[in-house]
Amino acid sequence: MGIIYTEYADETIIERKIGKESIKQAIITPDEIVDGKDNRKIAHKIIGDKLLRVVFEKEVKAYIVITAYYTQPRRYIK
Repeated sequence: MGIIYTEYADETIIERKIGKESIKQAIITPDEIVDGKDNRKIAHKIIGDKLLRVVFEKEVKAYIVITAYYTQPRRYIK
């Protein structure tokens, strides 16, 4: 299954210095996936001391990445 990045996602991951390989790993082998708004999913992946959150939509043949960002794990991991 492929991964497609929205224009917004492409812009923000460059600004936030997030590699596409990290995003791929978060989607393919997440630590957890939670429900987001509007039928979107959010993949969580701990990387070092940060939590990578990838907001995406799952289509028939591809994942559509909406945005991604790093945050503190304690905000989302229980």
